[in-house]
Parts: sequence; structure tokens; C-alpha cells
Amino acid sequence: MLWNIKMNLSSLVFLLFISIVSMVSSLKMLSGGGSYYIEWEIMTLNSCSLEMTLILDWMSMMFLSFVTFISSMVLYYSGGYMSGDKNMNRFMYLVLGFVASMGFLIISPNIVSILLGWDGLGLVSYVLVIYYQNEKSANAGMLTALSNRVGDVAILLSIALMFQLGGFSFLFYVDSSTIGGISGLAAFVILAGMTKSAQIPFSAWLPAAMAAPTPVSALVHSSTLVTAGVYLLIRFSPMLEGTFEQTSLLLLASLTMFMAGLGANFETDLKKIIALSTLSQLGVMMSVLALGFPGLAFFHLLAHALFKALLFMCAGSIIHSVGDYQDIRVMGSLVKFMPLSVASINLANLALCGTPFLAGFYSKDLILEVAFSGGLNEVCFWLLVVATGLTVCYSFRLVYFTLSGDYNLGGASVVSDDESIMTLPMIWLGLGAIFGGAGLSWLIFPAPYMICLSFEFKILALVVSGIGGLVGYLLNMLTVNYMLTSLNNYFIVIFAGSMWFMPFLSTRGVSNLFLERGSLYHQVGDSGWSEFYGGQGAYSLFISGFSYLQVAQDNSVKVCMVVFVVWLVVLSMIVV
Repeated sequence: MLWNIKMNLSSLVFLLFISIVSMVSSLKMLSGGGSYYIEWEIMTLNSCSLEMTLILDWMSMMFLSFVTFISSMVLYYSGGYMSGDKNMNRFMYLVLGFVASMGFLIISPNIVSILLGWDGLGLVSYVLVIYYQNEKSANAGMLTALSNRVGDVAILLSIALMFQLGGFSFLFYVDSSTIGGISGLAAFVILAGMTKSAQIPFSAWLPAAMAAPTPVSALVHSSTLVTAGVYLLIRFSPMLEGTFEQTSLLLLASLTMFMAGLGANFETDLKKIIALSTLSQLGVMMSVLALGFPGLAFFHLLAHALFKALLFMCAGSIIHSVGDYQDIRVMGSLVKFMPLSVASINLANLALCGTPFLAGFYSKDLILEVAFSGGLNEVCFWLLVVATGLTVCYSFRLVYFTLSGDYNLGGASVVSDDESIMTLPMIWLGLGAIFGGAGLSWLIFPAPYMICLSFEFKILALVVSGIGGLVGYLLNMLTVNYMLTSLNNYFIVIFAGSMWFMPFLSTRGVSNLFLERGSLYHQVGDSGWSEFYGGQGAYSLFISGFSYLQVAQDNSVKVCMVVFVVWLVVLSMIVV
């Protein structure tokens, strides 16, 4: 136990040190300009060099600072949440490996070295999802791994396409016209980003990954795994401008945002509700990125990381206290027993909804106004507006079922905020959720500019948020009527609450489409006709031929005479 504490504290101090150094370096680069590009040449093949490169600019340093700060809070939080676990050392090493993979991906401008961090994230995420060794975790881990393999293949194909440029460091090419001549590169990069950030049709793995321990969820959904795709597309954003793939990304991101917000309003698992909110916010980042504003996407990425990590930590504290229940229907009135956790989760929810002057407001309001004033088509406009209302709706539904409402836990639960190891990181992240948005807006956008919109568009976000909050709270107070309405419209509720059947299509659908047909092709083809006319047929033909040759080589006079006569007959027929 002493070794666990030492390793936990040393890792915590190391990550905090990296966070402070990275933030100071980022601020220096922001104020003075410039960046550092470090390169080691490993080998040269056919005039194409393979180098190990690192890029240290304000964006990578700031993102690395946020990742290490949140990771240090998660490690401290894990000391309380995972205290009863027998494999604490293994858990800590896995989390540190996860952070190292993400850090390597952030500071790599080389598509080959990006693949190392990218695959490292996929491998460690699989191991963490199956950490609780049961059938549900195994299925969720397999879905996560196989979904992300699609993105890994897209990165490999991107490497193959970039080979003809004479180098793999994309920073030298994304602003030039040469990369536009490579057909399919933008599509492969967008495909890789969509799989990692769980956009439609790869959304099923993200709620399934909730099988991992809650501290891992706080790390994954705030600043690491799911944000890797967004970060990759931010780096490649100059290459995507004006392409057909960018328009497709806008539509798919808007649909993802709407689908996740709708599904969260029918979900009853506390962690999956927060996971679907992450999916919705990833849709926001991808949509504003597709509109051509990578700086705004990066701003929302950092602001979202602060309050989403806080949201998961509060959820973990609640789940830990109520006897490991995750169903929000068996909670209620937690404000009387867990005031600090309830205040923190309310703060994170309000920041998520874009409440004025909290972290989410500065990024979300700016994104909505830029989208309204830009070239947004009508379908994506309404999806964006309705998804904004749905975000507030499921947040207030969560508040009603867990924090207020009726007490449903029973007398066996000991609910309290007594564990300081779990509550201290919440305080630090709560400060980030309050002041982080304003601070980041001053740093990233130091020069103010005004977006001119009509009065209706200016207040549209607040009006839609207010309507969503009222619907989310009042509708769920009428629980009986709500349940009866759900039963009367069973198919609609099942369709909306199951992410449009995407988990089924991603598992059973793929199994029916490929695996069962593959088994049929194997039986009829590989083990059937191709075997009859292929390997086994050729084997039988050669064996029978060799037997005739063996008889001919036995020096039998009769056989030789017969062969000679047959040869003469054939020769005479040919001559005639």
C-alpha cells in the first residue's frame, strides 16, 4: 500500500510539473510568437526520409498542459475511488501509458509518429475498458477496439499517400497546393478523425466504453482519446477547406450532435448520459471545424475538457456513495447528503449548458453566433438549434432525478461527501469550470471582434436553452404521464433512446452482414469448390499422374512395349 501511495504522488507531481512548464511555454509562444521544431532523421528510403519529429508550438503546449493537469487530478481522484482495487499498480501504469500516448500524439507533426500515439491510445483504451473482467466489459472493449481499427487503417493509407510528397511531416504540406492533388487524402484523414471522435456511423463505441472505471472515463471523455480525432483534424484543417469531405463532415457532425442529445433524454444510466453529452459536444467541435473555424474548435475543446472531467468525477463520487448504482431512477434528493458533489455537478451542468459567464458559455455562444452568421445550410442550422435545447433538457432531467426529486435509495446506503481524496480534485476543476472559459478566450482571442446578428438570432440560443430546461425538468416531474406516453409511442422511444439502433447495427448488424456471410463463403468457397478444384483437386491429379509415371519407370518390358505401340499409333494418326 505504501508503494501505491508513493507511485501515485510521484506521478501526480510529475504531471503537474509538466502541466505548469507546458502552460508557461505556451503563454511565452503566444506573446512572442515562434515555435520549436525538433527533428531526428532515422533512415532514408528512395529519397523519402523517415524522421522522428516533435513540434512545440502554443497549441500543442497548451493542449499538453490541459491533458497533464486533468490527468494529475484523475490520478489523485483514483487514490480514493480505486482504493479497494487489488491491482492498483496496474491501473496506475495503464493510466500513465494512456497519458504518454496522448502526449506523443499531441507533439508529433509527423504522420508516422502520430500513428504510434494513435495506436497506443487504441491499445491502452481497450485494456482499460476490459479492466473489470466480465462479459459486458469484454464486448464493449471489442467494439471499441474494432471501431478504432477503421481509423488506424485510414491513417496507414494516409501514410501511403503522403509517401509521394517526399516526406511525412504534414506541417510542410497542408498549406500548399501540392497536397490537394493527392486524391483521397482528405477523406482518409476525416475518416480517422470520425472514428476516434465517434461521429456517425462510429458512435456506438463511445457509450459502450463506459464499462471502464469512472476515473478513466473522466480522462477519456475530457482531454484524451475522444479528442484525438478533433485535434488531428484541427492540425489538418487547411487541407480540408473547400472539399466535398468537409461538407459531408458538417452534416454528419450535426446529425451526431442531434442524435446524442436526443438519446441522452431517454437514457437512465448516469455515466451513459454524460457519455452522450460528450458525443454531442464532439459533434459541436466537428461541425464548427467543418465550417472552417479550427481556432474555435480548439477553444471549445479546452473549455469542454475542464467541466466534463468535473462532471465525471462528480458522477463517480455519487456512484461510489450510493452503493455502485448507476441508474438515476434509484437516486434522488442527494443535495441533502452530498452538498459538495451536488454543487460541483450543478456547476458542471450549467457550464455544459452554456450558462453565461461559465466556461461553456464563452465557447458555445461564440460557436453558435459564428455558425448563424456563416454559410450554414438550413438542415444543419435546425439540427444545431434543437441539439442546443436538448443539451439543457437532459441536463435538467439529470438534476431532477439525482439531485432533487424524491429520495429512492432506501435505508441501506451511507451517502456522504466525507472522502477528501475524491472531493479535492473537484474543487480545482470547479475553479476551472468557472474561470477557464474567460481566461482561455483572453489568451486565444486577444483581439475582440463583433459578430453582427439580428436580435432574434442573438437571443435564439438563450431562448432555446430556457425552453429545453423547462421541458427537461417539468416533463419528468409528471413521471406517470411521461411513462404512459412512452409506452404509447414505444417504437419512437426505443428508436430515439437506442442511438438510432446504432449499437445493434455496429455489433449484430456487422455480424450478420459480414461474419455469417463470410462463414457461408468459407464453406462453399474455401472449403468447397475452390478446394475441390484447387488444392485437393490438384493434389489428386498430381498423385494419379505420378502413379502412372512410377509404373512407367519400373523397367517393365510389357509396359514399355505398350507405351511404344501407343506412341506409334498416335504418331501415325498425326502424320496421316
